Amino acid sequence: MTNPQDSPAPSASSSWRQRSVRIKARLRGGVPFASGLVAALVAVALYGALVPPPRPLSQQDVNQSISSALASVTPGPAYSQRAYQAVAPSLVLVQTQDASSTAAPGGTPAPGSTAAPSGGIPAADGTLGSGVVVDASGDILTCLHVVADATSIQVTFADGTKSPATIQATQPEDDIAVLQATQPPANIVPAVLGNPRSVQIGSEAFVIGNPFGLYGSISAGIVSGLNRSYQLPNNGPELTGLIQVDAAVNPGDSGGPLVNRDGQVIGIVDALVNPTNEGVFIGIGLAVPIDVAGGAAGLPPD
Repeated sequence: MTNPQDSPAPSASSSWRQRSVRIKARLRGGVPFASGLVAALVAVALYGALVPPPRPLSQQDVNQSISSALASVTPGPAYSQRAYQAVAPSLVLVQTQDASSTAAPGGTPAPGSTAAPSGGIPAADGTLGSGVVVDASGDILTCLHVVADATSIQVTFADGTKSPATIQATQPEDDIAVLQATQPPANIVPAVLGNPRSVQIGSEAFVIGNPFGLYGSISAGIVSGLNRSYQLPNNGPELTGLIQVDAAVNPGDSGGPLVNRDGQVIGIVDALVNPTNEGVFIGIGLAVPIDVAGGAAGLPPD
């Protein structure tokens, strides 16, 4: 029988080899960890080099941020302001001379009210009304009753240009006339025409004209009725399909544009309905839809 105490003791070289094997095994196990650590450090260094830290905010940056924040909560311009700016370059003042130098007479009375053309207004040597340029050829739409009895017509454009004008076409059944300036300005600015059939009761409506000869005035309101009618004075034709508005219409506005919130012309202002016999605005205004009025100038119905 062998006694364990009699087994030979391991030599020093054998112990060193075993220790060396264990050290190598540990080193091999730590290589992946060390490689990952090195890769992470390299990635951090590259990111810092390629993506530098944000620069500190300056006082100018702070001011700009505050301005942007305030601008985002500041309301934009009113619809009336935008509508006026859009159509003002196309507005025309119409001045006439006639044999009698008086304004058109009042309209046919309705129960408790009077319907009458809204211009022109008597002036020292004739009448004053409004008009609007509707195409690049310089055609000016206005109301026939403004120019019907004129012996001469003068128009004033938005840039101040004054010119004699002549009647090119009429549409008596709708109280519409087309004027042409004999000496128009170098730059004609036609208005943008809208679709009156898209107008609803309650839609914004703006009357832009020359009430009492005050050039370039605007009054604001809404469309308060559709498909209205009234009869022209002196047994004239009955106008139908009119747009009713509560925006102020006064003598001198006749022939001017009725525009929507986008500044598109949806009608030609023609008359006011007044509960008194006075020729100033107390009641409601009426306008010929632009798709009807534009037919006199050969414009497409749309």
